[in-house]
Amino acid sequence: MSLIIGLTGSIATGKSTVSNMFKAWEIPVVDADQIAREVVEPGKPAYQKIVEHFGKKVLYDNGTLNRKKLGEIVFGNDEERKKLNSFIHPEIRKEMVRQREEYVSAGESAVVLDIPLLFESKLFDYVDKVLVVYVDPEIQLERLMERDGSDKEEALSRIQSQIPITEKKERADAIVDNTGTIENSKEQLKEILLNWGIEHKYL
Repeated sequence: MSLIIGLTGSIATGKSTVSNMFKAWEIPVVDADQIAREVVEPGKPAYQKIVEHFGKKVLYDNGTLNRKKLGEIVFGNDEERKKLNSFIHPEIRKEMVRQREEYVSAGESAVVLDIPLLFESKLFDYVDKVLVVYVDPEIQLERLMERDGSDKEEALSRIQSQIPITEKKERADAIVDNTGTIENSKEQLKEILLNWGIEHKYL
């Protein structure tokens, strides 16, 4: 039996760092962000629906999707944003399940679903365990401002658009506290996987 791990966090908590640890240990990772980019490529069903609904103004001259233009249309327009999500989300979920099942069939001991908005999208049924990458909210704010060069107000507004990391921490099956060194986070992750009974050559 494969253990399906839902990996999540919040903006600037370092989820990608932990995702890369799984990849380095050759534990398969299904990346929701990557899939989200693929499902809107020309010729894909979500792409067709977007063009039919929003028109060719959301395309570059070469026919690929102009995300910035699309973002401007749906930003602050709840109805259009929901419409866009109704085109994209089912396709993302379908592909995530397809990849997950492929790894399960191949007999992997663990499969990671890397889903940034796992809590916000309520995708708990897709996984067996929820692993949250956590840092204190003050550190999260500092890291985001440093990473993106944004001011405090802008950074706070982005953080507040997601469920608070403290709430995710409370609802997780396990957390990796990513406040310290990468080595420290790696040791925590190893311990969690061993506790969950995952036997793997790299652990």
